[in-house]
Amino acid sequence: MNTNYLENNHLVLVGKVTSDKKFSHEIYGEKFYIFDLEVPRLSGNADIIPITISERLLESEDLAIDKKIVVEGQFRSYNSYQNERNKLVLTVFAKDVKFVENQEEEIQASKDFISNEVTLNGYICKKPIYRQTPFGREIADLLLAVNRAYNKSDYIPCIAWGRNARFCENIEVGTEVKIIGRVQSRSYEKKYEDGTSETKIAYEVSISSLEIVKQDDNEICDENIEVQQEAI
Repeated sequence: MNTNYLENNHLVLVGKVTSDKKFSHEIYGEKFYIFDLEVPRLSGNADIIPITISERLLESEDLAIDKKIVVEGQFRSYNSYQNERNKLVLTVFAKDVKFVENQEEEIQASKDFISNEVTLNGYICKKPIYRQTPFGREIADLLLAVNRAYNKSDYIPCIAWGRNARFCENIEVGTEVKIIGRVQSRSYEKKYEDGTSETKIAYEVSISSLEIVKQDDNEICDENIEVQQEAI
């Protein structure tokens, strides 16, 4: 079992702040806030990613809108109980933040970091769902359990494309895999039984590379997911 929790789940985002920070919660006297970060794609579009940050990382700086920053942390999940149902909520938990003050620092940041990259080492929790879009594009949906300290886990939705999707179709539940990809946001319409609909945003990891971790004793995840909240 992989117990190096920092290597299990590591993420870097480079982008700009697009919302005011809002108070999220407090643990042992330490306040946490949430805000949105806009991270550009190569296509020219952008992902809007929710960030959870400790007040300790903001002691010398404030999060002004349009402020450019580099965030290092982890992609985490927790359960939110809403309308008598558990909802899986995803956020980036910031462990370090670098504030980009000028164009020179921005150029250096672009050299030092890929603007959106996450590495996850975890276990397949549900049988991957393979499908094709109406235009023939191959997709597979995965749910990955990533171990965290104190016997906790994060449950991360991932999506594979093309050959990766075909490969994922036959991966068994409980298989340990290493994934490299990017965090993406996606809008969709949620339709209800009364005929109404609502625009929602989903967050997931778009997989660029995937490999099976070979070891004798894989940890098999429980398909009945129950996520415990730590600092988020």
